[in-house]
Amino acid sequence: MSTPDDFFKNDRYARLSGIELVEIRKGYSKARMIVEEKHLNAGNTTQGGAIFTLADLALAGASNSHGNLAFSMTSNITFLRRSGPGDILYAEARERLLHPATAHYQVDVTNQKGELIATFGATVYRKNIPLPFRIEE
Repeated sequence: MSTPDDFFKNDRYARLSGIELVEIRKGYSKARMIVEEKHLNAGNTTQGGAIFTLADLALAGASNSHGNLAFSMTSNITFLRRSGPGDILYAEARERLLHPATAHYQVDVTNQKGELIATFGATVYRKNIPLPFRIEE
């Protein structure tokens, strides 16, 4: 049996983006990204797609934490505050509703000062496909 780290290291886009999962528990996960030049838009602020990808990886950790493969059905992000070079962004995904086939998550993206940068809500579809790892309580 592999570990969650083994499974999520296969998320090649997140790895190329410099995003890492730092914690996974049942129904919860936390991801981190240090904002580098490659994450910036023309206005020298963090590109919205980079923030979305950070939140999406946190969602993946939380929604797959029950041991079955989950895929996002809908995702919505609201950007609240700018961030830029050198900021450390954290995305914390929390399960809000869990059904056998679907689940809903709220992801808050904050900076190193704890300031809210964005909120992200998502609904996932949970397939009956077991993953090669288990999260212990």
